[in-house]
Amino acid sequence: MRGTQAGSRRPAGGAEGAGGTVAELGEFGLIAAMSARLPTGPDVLLGPGDDAAVISAPDNRVVATTDMLVEGRHFRRDWSPAYDVGRKAAAQNLADVAAMGAVPTALLVSFGAPPDLPAQWALDFADGLRDETTAAGASVAGGDVVASGPIVVSITALGTLQGRAALTRSGARPGDVVAVCGRLGWSAAGLTVLGRGFRSPRVVVEAHRRPEPPYDAGPEAAALGASALIDVSDGLLADLGHVARASGVRIDVDTATLEVADPLRAVAAAINADPLAFVLTGGEDHALAATFGPDADLPERWRVVGRVLAAQDEGRQKEAGELFVTVNGEEYDGPTGHDHFR
Repeated sequence: MRGTQAGSRRPAGGAEGAGGTVAELGEFGLIAAMSARLPTGPDVLLGPGDDAAVISAPDNRVVATTDMLVEGRHFRRDWSPAYDVGRKAAAQNLADVAAMGAVPTALLVSFGAPPDLPAQWALDFADGLRDETTAAGASVAGGDVVASGPIVVSITALGTLQGRAALTRSGARPGDVVAVCGRLGWSAAGLTVLGRGFRSPRVVVEAHRRPEPPYDAGPEAAALGASALIDVSDGLLADLGHVARASGVRIDVDTATLEVADPLRAVAAAINADPLAFVLTGGEDHALAATFGPDADLPERWRVVGRVLAAQDEGRQKEAGELFVTVNGEEYDGPTGHDHFR
């Protein structure tokens, strides 16, 4: 972020217990207070304080992605503390870097806030950014702040492939297996609980507020010979659909292989729903889904959940086009995941 000493290595903390609003702190005071909580790592050659940051790129390639959170759409202040919003904002971007088989290096963060926002909220948000970014081995290298109506967070994440080829959505081939690393359905169950005015089971509420992407599983998938990789942000079926379309194949998910945890069953029982729907269509857990050759020797944390078939397998087609993802060999009856405009 601008307005602070360039390239400094800052300890966590700073401006502890800030009172008042962000307007009272002022633009440059807010930038200084937030930046003081965001130490930079060795990949950041020039950090906050100049017109742009300088990030090391020893691979001569940079993986770049961007994402956005808007208050009222992606989070609510009465549902999530500022610290958790910061962690979630970082996680959803860092997971996209990992989904390319890359290692995250840096984030650029733009933060829009209403003038009457308590300054402490912004600092707690910065603490969440710091801790999630540190957990992924990256740094916040800079950004900007601006006044806005709702809180708006826009993040650009950068990463390095460390000499490997990028893992894309288009490499899946018939005969591959589909495997998942990370939790599925927990965030969706937590959102359901919050939407009904409750706070338990607490484990799913916390999963919605603060996802736990397996960042190291991206580079691991590359090392294991994955043919395609994607971040499960919109739902397993929806995101596998992206892989299937890009690869020109069909993917079939075997529900007998999916783990439906007890907290998900408890939420589903309370609302008279099928708990499997959380696992198949729930987003924002940021698990990683990959395709591997049929003989791949996968670690235990990678669960094989399906297989890749030829696109025309068994002549399955929909009236409006080809059926790309099936469940137990059949078309799934219902929405397959999240769509921002529906």
